[in-house]
Amino acid sequence: MGRTTFLLIAVAYYILTIIIVIIVLALISKRDKNKLKKEIDELEKEKNLIISASMLSELNKVEALVNNDEMKVKLDDWYKRFNEIKDVELPKITDEINEIEELYEDKDYKELKNIMLKVDFELNNLKTKAEFLLDEIKDVTLSEERNREVITKLKATYRDIYSTYKDYEEEYSIIKVPLELQFENVDKLFQAFEVTMEKNAYTEVGRIVKAIADIIDNLKVVIDETRPIVNLGKNLIPKKIDDIKNIADKMTKEGYNLEYLNIDYNIDEANKKIQDIFQRLNVLNIEDSLFELKTMHDYFDSLYNDFDKEKVSKRIYEDFSRSILIKATKLEKINNELYKKIDDIKYSYDLNDDEVAVIVEIKDEIMNIRANYDKIVDVSRSKIMAYSRLAKEMEIINAKLIKTEEKLNMALKSLGSLKEDELRAREQLDEIKNILNQAKEKVRSFKLPSVPKNYYVELAEAMAAINELVKALDKRPISIKVLNVRVDTARDLVLKVYNTINETVKTAKMAEVAIVYGNRYRVTNKEVDFNLIKAENNFLKGNFKNSLENAINAINIVEPGIYKRLLEEYK
Repeated sequence: MGRTTFLLIAVAYYILTIIIVIIVLALISKRDKNKLKKEIDELEKEKNLIISASMLSELNKVEALVNNDEMKVKLDDWYKRFNEIKDVELPKITDEINEIEELYEDKDYKELKNIMLKVDFELNNLKTKAEFLLDEIKDVTLSEERNREVITKLKATYRDIYSTYKDYEEEYSIIKVPLELQFENVDKLFQAFEVTMEKNAYTEVGRIVKAIADIIDNLKVVIDETRPIVNLGKNLIPKKIDDIKNIADKMTKEGYNLEYLNIDYNIDEANKKIQDIFQRLNVLNIEDSLFELKTMHDYFDSLYNDFDKEKVSKRIYEDFSRSILIKATKLEKINNELYKKIDDIKYSYDLNDDEVAVIVEIKDEIMNIRANYDKIVDVSRSKIMAYSRLAKEMEIINAKLIKTEEKLNMALKSLGSLKEDELRAREQLDEIKNILNQAKEKVRSFKLPSVPKNYYVELAEAMAAINELVKALDKRPISIKVLNVRVDTARDLVLKVYNTINETVKTAKMAEVAIVYGNRYRVTNKEVDFNLIKAENNFLKGNFKNSLENAINAINIVEPGIYKRLLEEYK
């Protein structure tokens, strides 16, 4: 490709790019212009909708209904506001829209947008004023239809209320006079409504409709709540009060203290409140009455649970009273026996004051528990405290007694272990002596040619330890700590003697068996004979281990592995 051709292509691309950019900008400009035109048309449309035919129609309807000065004044005010919108504010907005259109034609878009924002704001304000005016007018033109609909519903509700009253007239006898007076008022207001509607006095009609609605709403509440109020206040609560009084009197005679429940005071307050509720009911004021009566009823219901609680508490109190007395007496007796022997115990087992202090502590705790117990029993006999409180106090005393009992059991176990240690030491002394005798008997029964020297050393140590153990057992007071050390020492040394003798006898027996077994090879093998002679010499000197080794080595010359067979034969 030549240089000229390349330049021509580059120029062509450049021109094409410029053309595309121009087209895009033109399209964007056209889109923005169309959007502005659409917004201007929308402003014009909204302006034309502000004064609708319905507003003129509604004004004409009102004009036909005017039959008093108040309505005439309202109509004049509405016409004045209507004309203000139609003849002053709308033409002003029309001029501004025309100005916008001129700016559009002149393509002065910046100024155009500023004025459009202003016109849009003014149109919204004017639209709100027009809608508000139309609502005020319709409030009169539609009042008859609306009020008729409301009155129809109120009449239906009123018929239901009156029908309920007639069905249960006897139950409403307590408020018959004020209730029927209210029925008469409602009838009069319905008649007044009709008269006012005929006169087209729509401002007065609204007040009458509201008055009817208020009275009927109140009557509905009165009709709905009077019967349960009368039932609770005249029947259920008084019967429950009488029953509560009877139960409370009976329980008081049986020894229950119910003062903490304040039953008499609460009954008096309940009667006063019931009286107040029925006084207010006479003027059809039942605000919170049903709630208050239900609260009273629930309170008196809860007293039955309190009575049951007291009965259960009495049984708990009586059970604790018996069990605590029995247990405290038993513990006191045991601890007193310990307390009497405290000096003997200290002397017998070499204990100091701190080690037996628990016996004194337990004695003080039991005395304190008995004092508290006696105090609660005295209070119970005087009938000045409820059983629910007495039961709790006894429960606390019982918990303390259980802890003291555990402490006493631990003390008995600890002191008992001292005596057990002494008895066990005496039993172990007999066992130790028996083991030592077995060791001596084994030495005599095997008739060893020579006893190892260490046997006599260990035997002397064991005998000395046994003597020390005997001294510790005979000593008064006995020191359990020293005694346990003496037992362990004597046992260890005697077992050492026993093991030494046992091992020595076992080795000697095996050496003897090996020598006897090897005698069969003496004649045939001089080396075997030589080793067996060494084995015999060591055996006679008491070197049983060396004797066994010499004998096994001798036999092993002619019978390899003899040691294993000799061991099996020995076993």
